[in-house]
Amino acid sequence: MPSTPHPQHPAEDLGRQARVAGAGGPPRAATLAFTLPSGHRRAAPVRFGPDSRRDPGLPQLVRNGMLDDEGRPCVQVRLAGAEAAHPRARALLDTEAGAVLRMHRTLAGGEYARLFPELIGHDLDADEPFLLYAPPRGVAVARTHVMSATDQRTFARDLLLALSFLAGQGLVARGVSPATVFWDGTSAQLWGLEAVERAGRARTRWGRPPYAAPEQRRAEGRVDARDAVWSAAQVLYQLATGRPGPADGVPADLAGHRALAERLGDAFAPRAADRPGPAALLERLAPEAARRLAVTGPAGPPDETAHHRAAFEQALRLKRETPRPPSGPEPGAEPGPGPAAGDQASRAGGDGPVLCPYCLEPIQLDLDALYVTNSLMQYEQLDLARHTNPLRRPDVMRRAVQRCAADPDFPEHHIPVPYLSYGRPLTVAMVGESTSGKSHLLTQMIAGIIEGGLKPFGLDSRPVNPEQHNRFIRDRVQPLRGGAVLGHTAAVGNSFARFVSSLLLTDARGRTRPVAFFDLAGEDLVRTDEVLRFLLGIDALLFVVDPVTALPLPELDHTRRRQRVEAHRGGDLAFGTVLDRLPRNGPYLEVASAMVLAKSDLLRFRPPVDRWLAEPPATSLDPARVRAESGDVYGLLRQYAGPAWLRPFDSIRRCTLHIASATGSQENRGRYPAGTGPRRVLEPLVSLLAMHGLIEVPGGGGADGSGPPGDRGASGHPGDPGATREFEEGEAR
Repeated sequence: MPSTPHPQHPAEDLGRQARVAGAGGPPRAATLAFTLPSGHRRAAPVRFGPDSRRDPGLPQLVRNGMLDDEGRPCVQVRLAGAEAAHPRARALLDTEAGAVLRMHRTLAGGEYARLFPELIGHDLDADEPFLLYAPPRGVAVARTHVMSATDQRTFARDLLLALSFLAGQGLVARGVSPATVFWDGTSAQLWGLEAVERAGRARTRWGRPPYAAPEQRRAEGRVDARDAVWSAAQVLYQLATGRPGPADGVPADLAGHRALAERLGDAFAPRAADRPGPAALLERLAPEAARRLAVTGPAGPPDETAHHRAAFEQALRLKRETPRPPSGPEPGAEPGPGPAAGDQASRAGGDGPVLCPYCLEPIQLDLDALYVTNSLMQYEQLDLARHTNPLRRPDVMRRAVQRCAADPDFPEHHIPVPYLSYGRPLTVAMVGESTSGKSHLLTQMIAGIIEGGLKPFGLDSRPVNPEQHNRFIRDRVQPLRGGAVLGHTAAVGNSFARFVSSLLLTDARGRTRPVAFFDLAGEDLVRTDEVLRFLLGIDALLFVVDPVTALPLPELDHTRRRQRVEAHRGGDLAFGTVLDRLPRNGPYLEVASAMVLAKSDLLRFRPPVDRWLAEPPATSLDPARVRAESGDVYGLLRQYAGPAWLRPFDSIRRCTLHIASATGSQENRGRYPAGTGPRRVLEPLVSLLAMHGLIEVPGGGGADGSGPPGDRGASGHPGDPGATREFEEGEAR
């Protein structure tokens, strides 16, 4: 991908642009609504000139404008037309916004803030998303042939300061070139922040020679702060000589420029490992600035959640030191290996009775009570005597359901046959208000499993019932992935506890276990009648926190107004109803649980959400990483939402906390403009599966929270306060 120069003259004569924009006079003012860096919403009149292309290889358009009635100049970077619906184009704009907002928080309006663009506002979920800036200071140095030695020193100081600040935030500017660095005669300003990437990520191709580092252009290895040092050296060489340097090594005439040779020689090394870092190069080029920065540099935004994370550690210690009460077998005890697929059709009774997830009565496979759906999607009884073919019979059984008659007073319900054939199923219930995003999260979670998201953890999956599975894909996954907004979970009275989907998960040792998912209507969850007996047999709970109602943050005010809801500190009523109804034996509930801060894309530029949403999908279960995320989410909720929203964590012994976004962006007029891009939707499920022993946890005993199945030993799972001392006190540090 090419480098990303800003337009040559973003601050050129706005009056001339306005005249070009329309022959009938200056463009008419329109009202533009946007979010300020503080998170507050604002609307202001604005006039824009014509678009110019930011770079021929990139989708962003740029146009100058006049903001407010007093005519404050501004520059809008935006996406329009088909490119506004392209997920990768939107991701570039998100990257740019995240980088400039992070530097805004870090530099807090101090003297070093001048090194970066001044963001006025943004709206990244609009049909045509945009960023609104104050104009750059000066012009791009691509228009400067040679700089004086004095200007070179000042320019080099500012450029290396900017790269050092980015490196201090774990960010690398991959797009540094003469077109992305501006100079006003006294100081420099770094643009092109859509090219920023996190250090340590796998390199992807970006940039043009000679300004992009060789390993960056080849997409080799991992992003390193010294990638940007190569780019800075190339820009400084061009400003000293008037010509670009070579693409892959030290300029042949560098020795003829003694000052450059002494300070920049190793910055042209073909390998990042052989180059100095930004701070080391700053020390060479501007030692006084480096020393001053070390003494008086910005401390960055205060860590407002530090004491809340300390409370999280204290809560974990209290859980660890509180002994488990004696009890019977764990509800989620791991089953033995299930029968082979060819055997399950011939075994009446399967592996013995299992608990019906609806009526909570024991049910056993009965070959005389099986049904299949006909072409009208109605149940008709299955006559197995007609199916004697040993190849076809298992397939018919796999599609069949059994009518449960264990409780004649309970509404009619059916159980997929494979659910009864592989030992005790694992039931997972989503808990939360109907507007919390449960349906979207669960849909993307199951879609992620279907697409192989659990394979890195040693689990394969296949549907329990193919027809049910295909309906789920057709009715939920495909519309959501295509940008449609799913309806809220509807309340259905006394039969509200229904399957959404069920899968068979098989681990590396060939053990298979059914996992059933339930999407429960929030209206039903706040009921206290007999319908809630369903919860008495549930194996795992996933509490979904809606940030719109939980967090009174200014960046959520606009969404609250649209949805006509308010933030409240009383917690989710569904959480309380479920926690009060679950059986308790001791100070803590023993059901495996996870809490998810859903719709996190609404907070994608706020720490610590920005950090976790930017993390790549995990390929192994790292207890220290899960614990760190749990502490961050706990701190955020404790600081802004209040203790009622943390009641699941405080009430349940094994509970992890997670950040996830089912859609990646917000709907606009009933659709997601660029489709949906789920982030971190499988991490909560991985945690729950580990607590139940389906995923092995490094450094600990059984990962189901109770040691090996049936045993009460220590666990290495991050949500378990009984974890080994090695994890609790060593690895977590």
